[in-house]
Amino acid sequence: MKLTIVQERLRQARRSFNLALIATALSACIGLVGAGLLLSGKVTEGTVTAAGGMAASVQCVQLAKDTNDRLDKILDELDDET
Repeated sequence: MKLTIVQERLRQARRSFNLALIATALSACIGLVGAGLLLSGKVTEGTVTAAGGMAASVQCVQLAKDTNDRLDKILDELDDET
């Protein structure tokens, strides 16, 4: 049982890391578009674009953290039972 949880944790950690990396890259691109819009005088569009990119990145990182925390809790519970 512990081995299965450890394997699942590693699988999810890899995927979460990849997702967070992709989200960060997309957020940077969206931030650059937002900065371009701000510099071109379209303040409202730039602000919305930049904020949307940052929110997406934060959400992905939080999802990865929550997943790892849940698996750590399950592993701790199994350690307590043995």
